[in-house]
Amino acid sequence: MTVAEDTRDTRFFGQPRALANLFGVELWERFSFYGMQGILLIYLYYEASRGGLGIDQDTATSIVGAYGGSVYLATVIGAWLADRLFGPERVLFGSAILVMCGHLALALIPGLAGVATGLILIALGSGGVKATATAIVGTLYAEQDPRRDAGFSLFYLGINLGALLGPLLTGLLQKDAGFHWGFGLAAAGMAIGLIQYTIFRRTLPEQSREIANPLPRERRPLVAIIAAAVVVVIAVLAFTGLLPAAHLSTIVVVLSILAAVGYFVVILTSHRIDTTERRRVIAFIPMFIASAAFWSLYQQQFTVVTIYSDERLDRNLFGWTMPVSWVQSINPVFIIILSGVFAALWLRLGDRQPTTPVKFAAGTAVMGVAFLLFLPFAGMDSVPLLGLTGIILVFTFAELLLSPVGLSLSTKLAPAAFRTQMVALFFLSVALGTAMSGTLAGYYSEENEVPYFGILGAIAIALGVVLWLIRKPIQRLMGGVR
Repeated sequence: MTVAEDTRDTRFFGQPRALANLFGVELWERFSFYGMQGILLIYLYYEASRGGLGIDQDTATSIVGAYGGSVYLATVIGAWLADRLFGPERVLFGSAILVMCGHLALALIPGLAGVATGLILIALGSGGVKATATAIVGTLYAEQDPRRDAGFSLFYLGINLGALLGPLLTGLLQKDAGFHWGFGLAAAGMAIGLIQYTIFRRTLPEQSREIANPLPRERRPLVAIIAAAVVVVIAVLAFTGLLPAAHLSTIVVVLSILAAVGYFVVILTSHRIDTTERRRVIAFIPMFIASAAFWSLYQQQFTVVTIYSDERLDRNLFGWTMPVSWVQSINPVFIIILSGVFAALWLRLGDRQPTTPVKFAAGTAVMGVAFLLFLPFAGMDSVPLLGLTGIILVFTFAELLLSPVGLSLSTKLAPAAFRTQMVALFFLSVALGTAMSGTLAGYYSEENEVPYFGILGAIAIALGVVLWLIRKPIQRLMGGVR
């Protein structure tokens, strides 16, 4: 199908039919991803008697932050492979296979060997899925199609259905049968997604198979040599102890910053983009910064909030203690309820809806407010579940203002020659924020909750205000894109 034909295709809740296949594969990939991540941190720091590895808690949060950041950092690799070698659709398919293999490694290989093998494979695979699936969704719509933001919100609903079910089911299995059974269920979920995707691959538009900026054949051997050298260097650093686990998240922060700066320079200096495209990329820079700040707080659901839920939260439900991972299913419940509301709101408002810079400013500031809401519970011996649920509801409002809008924006501002790689730039902001969430978690403790939540919340609110103040210059640089 061409994009023009897709504008008349309304067979999936008013959206193109191909969105249903992408919705499904992303649902199952997120089921496996969040199901595994829901039990990963406690697997690392629980003692052996509880089925864990007994790693120091600060080191464990650094590993989780580094892994989460690496997932989004790997979108750069997936995007480059899609734009230069294979096309988005083929990279998506191969990446989904890597994800499944990574979960199998966690389930079947004991100890740190299983953790290292599994997390590397999942990071590479999930990075490829993220960059390409989002880019392919963008190919379903013409640039000015008013359904675009609503379509991304619906796609985001699939993500959160998986994010809801994953922690619930893997958490139950972990609690009753052990961690490796939980990891095995994550692998089974990804297998279901692969089967569904394979059956309906033909529904995707031909544009999803196009290679936007093909790499000349004579340069391919050099790229292969460089890739092999990078793998060898990383392996040597890891085995010689020069990549300490306690500082992995900080290392990923630095790599994310370097990769982002490099990507902006490459795109902005390319002769393959025109003046309008260059101005649009410049407009994306302040949004990138706001996004990184937002994710550095939001992604603490998997570091600080997990520890908070394990040690400080009253998880008693009528005499039964719910698994720690179930807390991570609260946010997806709200997303499922509210994503349709936001999608309908943007459709109803049409051209009267807030511009993207305003949505970004609001999302960043609301995320800061969510952190301030932890302050009334500081020092409380047993935090009520309803209190944390209310805070996560505010997390959700912030997320819906920024995350699906950011995915949509990256496809709207993307130069033609860097279509998938522009999506990777958005995910680099997530990589930076996610890795930072692991680094920041090292400063959290029950004794310093007031300065921790207070300072981070105030900084996020201030950034949101600054972005709102410069919204009009940003809008002019976007060249007609709202």
